[in-house]
Amino acid sequence: MTQELLTTLEYIEKEKGIDKQTLLEALKQALVSACRKTYPECQDVDIQINPETADIKVFKNGKVLDDAEFGRIAAQTAKQVIIQKIREAERKSIFDEFIKKQDNIVSGSVHRVEKKAIIVDLGKTEGILPAREQSPKDDFRQGDFIKAYLLEIKKTPAGPEVLLSRAHESFVKRLFEIEVPEIHEKVVQIKAIAREAGSRTKIAVFSADAKIDPVGSCVGIRGQRVKNIVRELRGEKIDIIRWSEDIETYIKESLKPAEITEIKLEREGKGAEIFVADDQLSLTIGKKGQNVRLASKLLGWRLDVRSLSQKLPVTSLEGIEPAVLESLKAAGVASIRDVLKSKPEDLTKIEGVTPELAEKIIKLAHDKVARTEKPLEKAETGEGTEEQHESA
Repeated sequence: MTQELLTTLEYIEKEKGIDKQTLLEALKQALVSACRKTYPECQDVDIQINPETADIKVFKNGKVLDDAEFGRIAAQTAKQVIIQKIREAERKSIFDEFIKKQDNIVSGSVHRVEKKAIIVDLGKTEGILPAREQSPKDDFRQGDFIKAYLLEIKKTPAGPEVLLSRAHESFVKRLFEIEVPEIHEKVVQIKAIAREAGSRTKIAVFSADAKIDPVGSCVGIRGQRVKNIVRELRGEKIDIIRWSEDIETYIKESLKPAEITEIKLEREGKGAEIFVADDQLSLTIGKKGQNVRLASKLLGWRLDVRSLSQKLPVTSLEGIEPAVLESLKAAGVASIRDVLKSKPEDLTKIEGVTPELAEKIIKLAHDKVARTEKPLEKAETGEGTEEQHESA
């Protein structure tokens, strides 16, 4: 048994990288425990293992014990210890390998699809892609090739647990680093990213080199680079935004293609009141508020978007008696927008407003908005396909 054990220990040390002395010490402790269970009447048991020959001797009450029972115990214990240490070494090796890949993209094949997760074969181990970390657009089947962001790796009694994500913002960030050489080489920087997985991502980029266009670099020739990323994200829209140190410029960029008329900043509280033309309001806010919500997240600022008609008080209407204006305010028609939302018959219910006057008030409100709106010049709005990309 000793020669077989010695050969096994040397093989494990060479192939698995487990130090032989570590194995011998673990074997000694296991044998001591096993012998005490076998010989409960004598707890004073000592084990000695020759590191050169793997010869095992047991001393009970100071005397060498040599019987068949001990030989059986030694053989069985040695096998268990070796198996355990191999498993521990393999788990450590896997953990050490994948901890280096944390916060990066890994790839594999779909091993099986469960109700609450997708199990991914990563080679030496499996990764777990929980339902909460999947994009709503993802639809994988067994055997499909899959890329994912390695969100976290944990040590568990059963071995390393690799947690994956395709919904995390950093998944998109890493895809850009892979697809865009200028980002990988740190010529172009990703300053911020905001994402609603499966729907839309806003990514702000910057280049310290005036000769390098950060947006154009991310888009690529004929949009090929961003198209590759959109394809991986199953059609998720991507807005590539030019980052600016000037917060007003940055806000305007983040809300494109909407045209911003006026911005009032509250720097201490990181808040901004944004005014746009009435016909730009829905575009600025976006479907279900998504455009302004993602812009706010990207900037780290609270954005309050209003139309110009909301900004203008009803008392700014010219040619209307002050008493009538006060009646309008008292009735809840406090802004120009309130007027524009009203019908003539609604206004005639207010004291002092005749049908003719109601028509006049609404016309004056339209004229007021038309005179107040000052659309930005084309150069300011960044018209063109490379300033705002909704790649789909």
